[in-house]
Amino acid sequence: MTSLNQDIKEKLSRLNVLEKIIIVNIVVFLSSYVLSPLLSWLELPSEFRKFILRPWSIITYAFIHYEFLHLLFNMLLLYFVGRMFLNLFSSKMALNIYFLGAISGGIFYLLFFEFLPKSALGIPLVGASAAVMAILIFLCAYMPNQDVRIFTFNIKLWYIGAFVVALDVLRLFGDNGGGYLAHLGGALLGFVYAKQLTKGKDIGKGFEKFMDTFIGFFKFKKKSSLKTVHKNKSKVGGYTKADFNEFNNQKKVDVILDKISKSGYDSLTAEEKDYLFRAGK
Repeated sequence: MTSLNQDIKEKLSRLNVLEKIIIVNIVVFLSSYVLSPLLSWLELPSEFRKFILRPWSIITYAFIHYEFLHLLFNMLLLYFVGRMFLNLFSSKMALNIYFLGAISGGIFYLLFFEFLPKSALGIPLVGASAAVMAILIFLCAYMPNQDVRIFTFNIKLWYIGAFVVALDVLRLFGDNGGGYLAHLGGALLGFVYAKQLTKGKDIGKGFEKFMDTFIGFFKFKKKSSLKTVHKNKSKVGGYTKADFNEFNNQKKVDVILDKISKSGYDSLTAEEKDYLFRAGK
């Protein structure tokens, strides 16, 4: 049994932070078969007076799924966009956007659900869609002209973002309008976060203090990705500016991405962030 426990711990330690969130969602889904009455306290109610009695539900609803296909689609999307995100940015930023996206989606739901033509008070909100949408739209807004391979053709990220947002707007007037409201709330958070980051402002920094209580659970594989490093403004990606300018565009991007993987996004200088942003275009 000890060997089995160690094996499980070792495999979990190899997962990135978003993959661990996927595991949590799966565990909660499986537990819903026996704990469904208790999980109802984690759902986000549509009535504000009920929400006041369970304020934690503004986050916990994003971990509740009762239908397998609902869970499957959300987790597959989170897995693929998560891999792309963590190739460029830190685990802490991933958590910031995920949880802030869930909160933003929940706020949209509380504020506007009753105004939908097919609204029915009493229907709670569940699912990670808003949180996942926040990460997806963040990527689409931060590097809109980045090509993504879909089957046999390439498509720019901003096309994908525009399509999913437009689709959610159209589906507001269907039977699951509340869920699509939450999608739009998450999308708005991701868009604003990305645009502010391109200006050099990380709007999730203040939220990180709140997130510190969660970070103990999500034990990162590499502590080095979170450490503070000295930013040498006379160099770019660890190379002198003269050497860096000799590289081709792809090599320059690879050098900066390598620095992110070793020291985190926050270790980049303003010049390196600017180059990465322009390369994304």
